[in-house]
Amino acid sequence: QVQLVESGGGWVQAGGSLRLSCAASGSIFRLNDMGWYRQVPGKQRELVATITSGGFTNYVDSVRGRFTIARDNAKNTVYLQMNNLKPEDTAVYLCNAEVHTTTFKLGRYWGQGTQVTVSS
Repeated sequence: QVQLVESGGGWVQAGGSLRLSCAASGSIFRLNDMGWYRQVPGKQRELVATITSGGFTNYVDSVRGRFTIARDNAKNTVYLQMNNLKPEDTAVYLCNAEVHTTTFKLGRYWGQGTQVTVSS
């Protein structure tokens, strides 16, 4: 199976920075697109940023210019550098990846999430 484990969340004042990491492990043949989503209670899960295996990136408008997504293919890890954080960025951030497994199955996997809290 495949596991995604996030780290790096926490509490920060508005204007501060945090860096999230998500490491994939298990029966991985190839990692395709990877991304970060965020979830606020009572609201729909929101796509924050994605990155393809070739490094092409995409961002939701509300974070463009403040957040940067990157990946290290050798480490099966995706990162989210978050700068100039705002209170409205407060959410649980979840990692997502499309994976070709060693048993030749294609699936999409989620991490357990990491809390980011931004105070004003």
